[in-house]
Amino acid sequence: MALQEQKNNPLHGLTLEFIVKQLFFHYGWEEMGNLVKIDCFKNNPTLKSSLKFLRKTDWARKKVEKLYLNTFH
Repeated sequence: MALQEQKNNPLHGLTLEFIVKQLFFHYGWEEMGNLVKIDCFKNNPTLKSSLKFLRKTDWARKKVEKLYLNTFH
């Protein structure tokens, strides 16, 4: 049943690191900070610090995932 549910999930199989890297390559940190209003993209951003914040902050992760879907799908 879980496999059936994942079939329609466009994020299935994508890691958060992959998503953040793709957005960074496409937009850069500054534009990502403008599109998703979170400090980890605006103040001294790094991949490591962004992933740490996004992994523990559900609402922010959802915004980043939505930006990814809106950008690439």
